[in-house]
Amino acid sequence: MGFNCGIVGLPNVGKSTLFNALTATAAAQAANYPFCTIEPNVGRVAVPDPRLDTLTKIGHSQKTVPTSLEFVDIAGLVRGASKGEGLGNQFLANIREVDAIVHVLRCFEDDDVTHVEGSVDPVRDAETVETELMLADLDSLERRLPPLQKKAKGGDKDSAALVALMEPIMAALTEGKPARTAIAPADVAAAAKLGLMTAKPVLYVCNVEEASAATGNATSARVFEMAAREGAGAVVVSAAIEAEISQMAPTDRAEFLESLGLPDSGLDRVIRAGYELLGLITYFTCGPKEARAWTIIKGMTAPQAAGVIHGDFERGFIAAETVAYDDYVALGGEQGAREAGKLRIEGKQYIVRDGDVMLFRFNV
Repeated sequence: MGFNCGIVGLPNVGKSTLFNALTATAAAQAANYPFCTIEPNVGRVAVPDPRLDTLTKIGHSQKTVPTSLEFVDIAGLVRGASKGEGLGNQFLANIREVDAIVHVLRCFEDDDVTHVEGSVDPVRDAETVETELMLADLDSLERRLPPLQKKAKGGDKDSAALVALMEPIMAALTEGKPARTAIAPADVAAAAKLGLMTAKPVLYVCNVEEASAATGNATSARVFEMAAREGAGAVVVSAAIEAEISQMAPTDRAEFLESLGLPDSGLDRVIRAGYELLGLITYFTCGPKEARAWTIIKGMTAPQAAGVIHGDFERGFIAAETVAYDDYVALGGEQGAREAGKLRIEGKQYIVRDGDVMLFRFNV
């Protein structure tokens, strides 16, 4: 299951620098001028999870296969993007294709790095991008809603359901509020099919100077206040530090982070916040050939989780041998868990929990 985040923001806020650091590549050119990223750059990175390493040791697995996370570095947005200014049309097309928005905001001063608005103000920058996305969403609904309303009046039930979903969203956008504020939890899946950009969950990434990487600064604090009001996520990252870390040997990274007072890297924080944002959890499979992590959406049943491995697993699902991660580790693996009565046989209605170690029985 893919986890796809679009990295967005105004030009020169650190998007491509962060992308390069996260993917440990130079695939996206980081330069001090707008639109240096013209085609979206896509990078897939392994999701670090120390639990997987522990399972590899217990299972004497030949291979360790982490789950992955996809980042898309999207061209910088400017005022007027909703009307096609700058690379607006391309920006909007690219952002419609991602699952979540990672909004990079510049929270540092540097006379050598120009700011497209002339000054550093991340709250203003966030509002600029959000406004352009809301205008584009509003334009989309204004074109699509009238024909559906006409069909609904004629008795078309499908159209009536869409109208009931779209009208509150239209009202919110007209009032200057993003679509997600008008979508009930039960309607999230249906609303996702509308392709509205302001319906997507948002994670604000505060790009700070190196000295503020551990604690943030007064500017990033304003972003956290804004995120709290909106119900969005927020993390502090120093893209410059992440760029350094990405070039280091793994054995040197922990010592470097400790010297800066950082318990973990920015990538780890972004992933954790992203998982929470999208409601994702991880389950594991473990055997002599490989220990592997799988990402699923919280609330998935055992057959749905099995389907992430292969469609046949879901279609022919019989049962799932399941051990909680803590029990698996404490009892030394599957055999110990079985002998202690901690291995459960779960059926089709079982809701998978984060950290479950699972073996699926199926027949097709």
